[in-house]
Amino acid sequence: MTDRRSLHLFARPEGLPKDEDFEMRHEAPAPLADGQLRIAVRWLSIDPAMRVWMSEQKSYWPPVGLGEVMRSAGIGEVVESRHPRYPVGTWVSGMTGAREELVCDGKGFRAFDARALPHPAWALSVFGATGLTAYFGLKEIGQVKPGETVVVSAAAGAVGSTVVQMARNYGCRVVAIAGGPDKCAWVKDELGAHEVIDYKHEKVAKRLAETCPDGIDVYFDNVGGEILDAVLRRLKLRARIVLCGGISQYNATGVPVGPANYLSLISARARMEGFVVIDYLDRAGEAIAEFGPWAAAGKLTSRIDEVAGLDHFAEALRRLYTGQNFGKQVVKV
Repeated sequence: MTDRRSLHLFARPEGLPKDEDFEMRHEAPAPLADGQLRIAVRWLSIDPAMRVWMSEQKSYWPPVGLGEVMRSAGIGEVVESRHPRYPVGTWVSGMTGAREELVCDGKGFRAFDARALPHPAWALSVFGATGLTAYFGLKEIGQVKPGETVVVSAAAGAVGSTVVQMARNYGCRVVAIAGGPDKCAWVKDELGAHEVIDYKHEKVAKRLAETCPDGIDVYFDNVGGEILDAVLRRLKLRARIVLCGGISQYNATGVPVGPANYLSLISARARMEGFVVIDYLDRAGEAIAEFGPWAAAGKLTSRIDEVAGLDHFAEALRRLYTGQNFGKQVVKV
């Protein structure tokens, strides 16, 4: 058997992650012990939080250590097994790490039917942590109700695009914020947003005043920074802000930009709350049960943005922070 490659964190990035921040290593395949399985990793999930994991910043998970395999969720196929629950040919998803092959005992992995999905990588998007993030963020933290005005930033991204469709399916009025005419057209024409704001070519604060004249009930925030500040000026009474991410700040080399208009929360008696999807993993079945019929009826879709090759992992990661990605960013190993 030929050597298998794995990608290791070599240096802590300053600004955008660079190719030189990673090191490719070659390892001989390890033999299986009883209760183990060998997973050929097929696709890796590329997520904004990776930039936080690469730093020494305090987070919900410890930083990736220098020299360690880069942390990443992935999906793959069992190609050898000495585990009764995972026969050869089973597709599984879990934290594989950025590598071509993984030998493990199966803990933390779940099997899924890749043939039942439009694309196997849907197990990393709508039916993976991305979908769970959108579902529990909007329902549990946002407590969304039919007829409310919901604003979503990074609406053409993996989580944002799912939130747009969820809010539409719940009978809300959806105002989506995305970057560039192509993304805005997709979010409106394909995903069903009622209004779109192109943050690259329009003044967000002005457009929020035009599209949300009566205020905002729920804001699903994926970016932070100036857009969050603009939303804070337009909150309805008892509004909810869902803090999912702050991608505009992850690569900042200076002091991160915080919300200047946070006092609006007082007058609106509003709530701004952060959450992390790992707190809801034991309830994944709830989201899948709701998403399944929507997907079958064409009311929920996912766009897969694929970069080929483990060598291009850093390139795929940079696409998230420069706004190049369109939908769910993955690496095809």
